[in-house]
Amino acid sequence: MSAYALTWVAVIAASAVCFALKLVGHHLPEHWLAEPRVARTAGLVTVSLLAALVAVQTFTLGSTVVVDARVVALAVAAVALALRAPFVAVVVLAAAVAATLRAVT
Repeated sequence: MSAYALTWVAVIAASAVCFALKLVGHHLPEHWLAEPRVARTAGLVTVSLLAALVAVQTFTLGSTVVVDARVVALAVAAVALALRAPFVAVVVLAAAVAATLRAVT
């Protein structure tokens, strides 16, 4: 089996597992999900997955670790969020910083 075909098999298998997990989640009794520990864990899993996605998209290029305009744009976005700027303003500000730095370098 070629690497291309193997990749598609892995993607389809992962999709089937995700679908099965979602289906099982819909069939769980509601009182199981209402427990505070389960609700807190679900919230933390969401935050950790988002943080991992941001880290991978910010600090990697292909399979190498890089520090470029995205890092500075992320820092600017974090400061803007800390100052309670509207989300649209945070996105526009971070994009403008990244574009400016890429144009300068």
